[in-house]
Amino acid sequence: MQVPLIRLQCGANSYEWGKKGSASAVARFAAATPSDDFAVQDDRPYAELWMGTHPSNPSKDVTTGRTLLDLVQDNKALLASSVAARYENKLPFLFKILSIGKALSIQAHPNKKLAEQLHARDPRNYPDDNHKPEMAIAITPFEGLCGFRPLEEIAHFLRSVPALRQLVGDDKAKEFANLVESTKDDESAEAVERRKKALQKVFAAVMSSSEADMAAATKVLVESTASAGSDFAGGGVSATSGSVLAELVTRLHGQFGPDYGLFVLFFLNYVTLQPGEALFLRADDIHAYVSGDIVECMASSDNVVRAGFTPKFKDVGTLVNMLTYNYAPIDEQKMHPVDYPYATLNRTAYSSGSAITLYDPPIDEFSVVRTNLRGSGAKATFDPVDGPSIIICTAGKGKISVGPTVQEIKEGYVFFVGATAECVLESEGASDDDEFITFKAFCEVEDHRNGTS
Repeated sequence: MQVPLIRLQCGANSYEWGKKGSASAVARFAAATPSDDFAVQDDRPYAELWMGTHPSNPSKDVTTGRTLLDLVQDNKALLASSVAARYENKLPFLFKILSIGKALSIQAHPNKKLAEQLHARDPRNYPDDNHKPEMAIAITPFEGLCGFRPLEEIAHFLRSVPALRQLVGDDKAKEFANLVESTKDDESAEAVERRKKALQKVFAAVMSSSEADMAAATKVLVESTASAGSDFAGGGVSATSGSVLAELVTRLHGQFGPDYGLFVLFFLNYVTLQPGEALFLRADDIHAYVSGDIVECMASSDNVVRAGFTPKFKDVGTLVNMLTYNYAPIDEQKMHPVDYPYATLNRTAYSSGSAITLYDPPIDEFSVVRTNLRGSGAKATFDPVDGPSIIICTAGKGKISVGPTVQEIKEGYVFFVGATAECVLESEGASDDDEFITFKAFCEVEDHRNGTS
């Protein structure tokens, strides 16, 4: 039987928005596993490290060179019979590291039904038929745009940003602001639906404006950031100051020139995350990552519907029609991780302030555990999981063991852990301040510990 601890060689994708050379965590992590196919180039952007069985960039066993997909299909016990049956003998999640030097596209990922339709219609741009809910956990300080802002904030920007109002049109802007004000205390289903329709109308007005009109409005927008200073956009809103918005517009304009995304940012929540903080993005939720390094986990799909901040294929009509138009303050869209209950810390780990944290989104395909072991000899023993896991080390060094198999693990090392295997992580820090940080993505269809599914 296949040993249920397999070190993986994982492929790095080079996209324009990635960080360059060894400044990219993706490049450093990929280089940690020697390969004839990979060497870090200082002037090349490294954007994504893929860990999983997705055919676009499948991970491989370091020892044999076989793909992880081949391994789990030949030995379904590595997945667990319940996971293998439900997800067609494939890993149900795709685990990634992203290193973001330049903003990613304004985008959303389709739900399962829409993904099937898009794949059938345009398999070149939509390479599979799966949905793609995803979770992002910060490794370094991170910036992003996530979900639609509270509508009062959007109405504020329509009043205080002339270039935005210019694209939307005075009549549509006034109609939107009046509806938001007149229904602000009405939380009936009918009122919420009316507000969503109004939001879609003004958002579509921006996205459907001509290139010439957008370019003209961009000129007005960028000039106003220089002249208004902290008073830009009416001084901003409570969560985002005018000076922060002005800097963001200036930076993004420097990256992309005239672009619809410069106006979309007034519709979306601007969010910053510190290491360990996280976001969960449901299918059909709009977002864009701006800067930083993150761990990302998603259903195993590569479907993206884009509409701005990108030289790639844009599908504006699909994006406008697919979005949920849910709106909320950014704090309501952040995840709230909890202590992971199915692992045991030794006395050294307890006394050093080590922690094991669970990020458990409301979907079946994946959960993620972040483990931070501090100092030498801190140890975490994980109960067996009735499903597959992938573990990556993002800082420090230590040992990983499954049964009698013990291997070194340090920054950039990636391991697959088979189903029902107890896993132990132990730090080897030189001082009490050294941190050994790992992330583990896993799937468990039926929780054998309490009998639930």
